[in-house]
Amino acid sequence: MPVPFADLQLQYRNIKPEIDEAIAAVIRDNAFIRGSYVDAFEHEFAAAAEVKCCVSCANGTDALYLAMAALKVGPGDEVITTAHSWISTSAMITHAGAAVVFCDTDGRTFTIDPKAIEAAITPRTVGIIPVHLYGQPAEMDAIMAIARKHRLWVIEDCAQAHLARYKGQMVGTFGSAATYSFYPGKNLGAMGDAGAVVTNDDELAEHMTILARHGGLVKHQHRIEGINSRLDGMQAAILSAKLPHLVDWTAARQKAADVYNAGLNQIEDVIVPQVAPDRTHVYHLYTIKHPRRDALAAYLNANGVQTAINYPTALPFLAAYQRLGHRLEQFPNAFGDQGRVLSLPMFAEITRKQQDEVIDRVHAF
Repeated sequence: MPVPFADLQLQYRNIKPEIDEAIAAVIRDNAFIRGSYVDAFEHEFAAAAEVKCCVSCANGTDALYLAMAALKVGPGDEVITTAHSWISTSAMITHAGAAVVFCDTDGRTFTIDPKAIEAAITPRTVGIIPVHLYGQPAEMDAIMAIARKHRLWVIEDCAQAHLARYKGQMVGTFGSAATYSFYPGKNLGAMGDAGAVVTNDDELAEHMTILARHGGLVKHQHRIEGINSRLDGMQAAILSAKLPHLVDWTAARQKAADVYNAGLNQIEDVIVPQVAPDRTHVYHLYTIKHPRRDALAAYLNANGVQTAINYPTALPFLAAYQRLGHRLEQFPNAFGDQGRVLSLPMFAEITRKQQDEVIDRVHAF
């Protein structure tokens, strides 16, 4: 039977009355830009993320920019991040005015290697952006120790890691700020673009809010030159309707990962996700490694199992970064993984029958 990579329609059908009422309320109240629904979601998500402040914005990419702009990143600065991520992480470093410095991953978890961070620091380094990739936290103890040693800020990219924990502590609560994406396919997804920055620093939160609202908190009173990056009321209301389900959805993803692990772990050449000690993986993506990734993906897709490659080209080797002249040997893990990673169907509502179909097809290959 066909197995979709994700099933947003099924998620909608399961909570249709709640979503429909949220949308209807926004239309009824003409609360399309900012307003009570946005304020409510900001407070609700701050509580869920275990932080004081949530600054909503248009998308997760803007969230990264707002955080760096508020931290006054600029020309001459260098910011360190991982070689294995979506381009938003690195591109916003450039757009904030700094130079991006890539580090290799650790070879097991797809997250940034702290030893590589230490080696990459120069007198121009101002910050580190670790990415909790696929839903697994990066090694935050080591990263924060390096940051303290060199007096660097840390922005956690939590776009794929809603409710993930490192040694029991919620991701997004370690650094100066953390960014989230609510793109529709995320563990907590809107029905359009949406994002947020969270922080425990009231002053930083106010600065990011001003930046996101044309440079002011009151209309026509522009204290600085800002940008227009606002979460609209419709998306805020939808996210508020979905947020109470996130704990159960996360548990369902983790249970589904256990099923995959048991069924795939003994298949030759298949490497299931490796979860490091003291980390809670929330499985935004269930990503395996296989030396014949392209052939396996073609076989699965031809037999009704939708897959995805996240990501087929490590960031340093994209055309966008040719100017940096990176060599393959500088990033052996990220380079090796780009040809082996394959994401299998993963969503909270996936059934055991669907998972058995995926496992059977991988066995057959």
